[in-house]
Parts: sequence; C-alpha cells; structure tokens
Amino acid sequence: MRTASLGVAGHLPVLALLLAVEWLRGRGVSAGALLGAFTYLVQSLLPALHTLMTALGAAGSRLLVVLDRILGPEPEPEPEPDPDPDPDPEPGPGPVPSPASPPETAAFAAHTTAVPAVELRSVTLSYGARAEPVLDSLDLRVAPGEHLAVVGPSGIGKSTLTRLVAGTLGPSRGEVRVAGRAVTGRPAAELAALRVLVPQNAYVFSGTVGDNLGYLRTDLRTDLRTDARRAELDAAVEAFGLRPLVERLGGLDGTVRPAELSPGERQLVALVRAYLSPAPLLLLDEATCHLDPASEARAEENLARRPGTLLVVAHRLSSAVRADRTLVLDGVRAECGTHDELLSRSPLYRDLTGHWHTGPPRRP
Repeated sequence: MRTASLGVAGHLPVLALLLAVEWLRGRGVSAGALLGAFTYLVQSLLPALHTLMTALGAAGSRLLVVLDRILGPEPEPEPEPDPDPDPDPEPGPGPVPSPASPPETAAFAAHTTAVPAVELRSVTLSYGARAEPVLDSLDLRVAPGEHLAVVGPSGIGKSTLTRLVAGTLGPSRGEVRVAGRAVTGRPAAELAALRVLVPQNAYVFSGTVGDNLGYLRTDLRTDLRTDARRAELDAAVEAFGLRPLVERLGGLDGTVRPAELSPGERQLVALVRAYLSPAPLLLLDEATCHLDPASEARAEENLARRPGTLLVVAHRLSSAVRADRTLVLDGVRAECGTHDELLSRSPLYRDLTGHWHTGPPRRP
C-alpha cells in the first residue's frame, strides 16, 4: 500500500510534466523552466514524499497494535495453579545475603522438572498484521535459578524479549508465562513483585543514596537506621565496587543528583538496587553497557550468586561465557545452549565470538 501510494503521489507529477512538455512549450514556457520543474520533482518532491510515507507507515503500524489491544477481547482469567504437592513454600529470595557468603545453588539439571521461572510458548510478535515478525514462534524454558544470556545482532529482538517477559509488551501470538502463570492480564503490582527489569538507560532519582539503593525493598526504605540494614547495604555497595561513589556523595545519607552521575555510575546504582530486590527474576537489558569489562564481570557474578533467575541481554560476549546457557537470536531461528555447544552448532554465535573484543576500559 505504501509503495502504491508513493508511486501515485511521487511519479504521477513527473509523468504529467513529461507528457505536457509540448503543450507547455507552445504556451511560452522555456526549456530552462521545464528543466527546473523536472529537477525539483525528482530531487525534492520524491525524497520528501518517501520520508513522509515511511513515517506514516511506521506510525500506522504502531497505531494498529494499540487499537488491537484497546478493542481486543478481555483476557480470560487464569485458573489458579494446582497446589504443589511439596509442602515447602515456593522458592524465592527474601533479604539478599551478604556477597561474602553467597547461597548454595543447585545445578540447572536439578530444576528441569520444576515449574519454569520463564516460559515462552510459540511466541510471535510483530508491529502490525502485515509487518515482518520481530520474534517468530519462539519457544523457551528458563529454569528457576538459571542464568541465561541473550545475544544476537542489533535490532534482532533482544530488548523485545525482555519486555515480553516483563509484561510491558504483549505477544501477537503465543503465550509468555512467569512462575507458571501467563503474564497477560496479571496486575502490575503482582508483576512488580515477580521481576525487576533494568534497562540500558538506568533510572536514578533525586534523594539519598540509601533511598536509591533500597527503593525496591520496603524494609530498607523504612528501617535504614538499624545496624543490620545499613550493614546489608554496605555489603552490597562493597560487592559492586560502588564505595568510591557512595563516599563521594557523603555516605548512605548523602544526596544523589542524577545529572551529576556518569552513565556508568547510574548503571551501578540500578544494579545494586536490583540485587537488593526480593523479586525472584532479574532482567538486564544491556544494563552494563557503560561499565568497563571488569566492573561488568563483577556485577554479573554478584547477580548470578543472588537467589533467583537471571536473564541478561549481553553487551559483550563474555556475559554469554559466564551464563549457564545462551539464547542466540538470528531472525530466522533461535539456538539455545552452553557456550561450548553453541560454538559447535551455531555459525552466528561463532561469528559473534570471533568479532568480539573487550575494547578499552571506560570509567564507571
């Protein structure tokens, strides 16, 4: 439709001018004026129309998605899951222990029969009925406690995947499940208790250092004056290498002015905040891209030791090496496996690994 509209609106005036040359010449229009008009149509009007139609097409696709969600049928209520025969409560992190004594975590194989922490069932997402899918019939199971990295070329759908899992974006087809239940239709407060999404552009607000770090933990926000709570915050600050920044700002009671922090410092604050969260699922969408490789490794290792499931959209391939498994998105089909398995069976992963380099370190 866009091509037809562009052809009619852009090329019809050019064709009309060519057909009317003799008629215009007979009425005193000079050859120079005709050439100028032709040049204007070709060099100015056509590119402008092309830009306009592209913008309208993109906006229209997104409008169709929004209208489909507004006018579509209400999601059917999810049935309550059957009670677990295991009398023990559902696993999930409470207050995060000190990094000096990380919790014991079972191997991934021990979780294969448990309810997946994240499950995608034939998930397809496209921005509009006729648009090419960003993700196409993707199936994925992530076990509780697993550390999964996601890699692929830029624009392939990695960030889209994290938004689907977080519940901020709905699939066109298929189902996304977190902790055994579909994400669609779940209250925002319930989703907030289950997962934390840390985007590339980390959010830091004006307030104290302690308020920023403990924002996702009610007990840390309301009971920071006790020695135990301050010790927990101090341990996390030390583990992530945030001590120089905290001291520069005046300690945990110091004031944070977001504009005065570098992008890397804001990312470290957001990562510590996620680490201290009680949510059992952490989603990092290139959340370490402004950190140097050593700081990135330190942060990911601490987050992996934390109880719960970790899904990382990798900024560097070293994140894939540290993960239990890696999901490779290539726009055609997805491959999932360990680093060694993917080296043997995924040409794209081998190519990404061959081109990866750490680059010069950057200041956090």
